[in-house]
Amino acid sequence: MKTYILKNIFLLLIFSIVTSCDSSKQSEKENETTAIDENLIEITLSQFENSNMELGKATTQVFSEGIKTNGYIDVPPANKAKVSAIIGGYVKKSSLLVGDIVKKGQLLLTIENPDFITIQQNYLEISEQLNYLKSENDRQKTLFEEKITSQKNFLKAQSTYKTALASYNGLAQQLRLMNINPKNVEAGKITSAIAIYAPISGSISTINTSVGEFKNASEVLLEIINDDHKHLELIVFEKDILNVNKSQPISFKVPESSSKTFKAEVHLVGKAIDKNRTVRVHGHLKNETDPFLVGMYVEAEIITKSSDKMALPINSILEEDGNYYVLILNSKNDSGYQFEKVKINIGLKNEDWAEVIDSSINEKEILIKGAFLPLE
Repeated sequence: MKTYILKNIFLLLIFSIVTSCDSSKQSEKENETTAIDENLIEITLSQFENSNMELGKATTQVFSEGIKTNGYIDVPPANKAKVSAIIGGYVKKSSLLVGDIVKKGQLLLTIENPDFITIQQNYLEISEQLNYLKSENDRQKTLFEEKITSQKNFLKAQSTYKTALASYNGLAQQLRLMNINPKNVEAGKITSAIAIYAPISGSISTINTSVGEFKNASEVLLEIINDDHKHLELIVFEKDILNVNKSQPISFKVPESSSKTFKAEVHLVGKAIDKNRTVRVHGHLKNETDPFLVGMYVEAEIITKSSDKMALPINSILEEDGNYYVLILNSKNDSGYQFEKVKINIGLKNEDWAEVIDSSINEKEILIKGAFLPLE
């Protein structure tokens, strides 16, 4: 009897173990099925169309490596002018506004000062004396050569004439700088106002004066910029400058006004490092008609290396915990599509594309639009 009971207990234990093992295997099988199902995504035809989804394959794209930098839009020094008067005075006439287009030699404004009259009077007086002093100098020279007069008298007449001549020429040049014709002064035409003309063609960028205001000679009245030849003025740090060479392509944006990318090319590289340990790099724009304003801040990349790689659009790739996934087409039927979420390895990235290192998926159809949010 005792042996019979023990035998039954043993059989029950074996049954329990077998049942437990079967349950465990069944559970593992269910978990495996669940894990596989989690990587499969069903999308109906209407979902595919309404979400503007799109299938595609990896394509060859150009990936660039470069130096990140920043700078601004500028023009050559010859295309910028700061206008001031030779002599201070009161602004008598000024009708220009910021943005007005002016031509070289065009009247900008007039300055008035009583001192202008004094300069012209001094010139006119010396002009009238000069003929007499020249005649006296010539007469004393002749008398000295004939030993009729002393050398002292001749040297005095010569000195007086040359001093007057120097004052005459100096005042004449001063009048020309004031845009006053010396011949008009000699004809008795004296003015209290002088005209300020445009030194270059361009547009008015700054006006620092108004009618009736007194401006000193050192003060800038207005500024003119000619933006026919705009360029990039970039700031590159010392550690990167040896990798920058003439003719390298530049890709840049004006972040405050546009998300569009523009193209330029390195034209000149500075030969000295400034106090901030940076070097200026001058770049020529590919299209100078683009609507840039002088002084605009730019973010740029100087391309030092580029290569062709197989790539997918950046918004077709999902990043999770440092891993990258895409949706590969498994099957398609009348009811919709079935995709499998597959892990991939990527290489280089830019704003639009990511290099695909796994060549095994290059020929497979992938959901390239409407799959995931873009990578950051």
